[in-house]
Amino acid sequence: MDNEGEMPSPAASMEEKLLFLQENLSNFVKQYNLPIIESALVISKYINILLNELKKKASLEKENLPLEITDPWPITGEMKTPKIEDFPLDKLMQNIDQDRMDIFDTIIRTIINGSEIPFVNAVMLLRDWERVIRTQLVKSTSPGHLFSPLELDDNF
Repeated sequence: MDNEGEMPSPAASMEEKLLFLQENLSNFVKQYNLPIIESALVISKYINILLNELKKKASLEKENLPLEITDPWPITGEMKTPKIEDFPLDKLMQNIDQDRMDIFDTIIRTIINGSEIPFVNAVMLLRDWERVIRTQLVKSTSPGHLFSPLELDDNF
């Protein structure tokens, strides 16, 4: 990356491209206090989009994708299953900020496409995000917790 903050070109190293994506996602989440639920919806959307494309390609080549790509990564910690009726979907969806989610979505799409990050690498990075999000989701004891900002470690 020649200019600070500029998107890496398709010819840049994979490390540089993934670092740029990671930094931009982390900065946005921290700057806008992106809630857990909104983070989960956007990251899940992208994993599904990219994974569907990878599965199509693998099927055409008669190949199987590794489980670390196709399946969510395990999470640690105590997991209590809340009663689903405690989390009314219609009310949850009314409270999400679609504009904020659209911006987060655009950041992911623009960097993956603009830097031409291979889908496998993008999915692996997003699986790590998914693990962090799922770890926080399992601790949710009330619908309000889903709107708490996603907490990221300083070195994430």
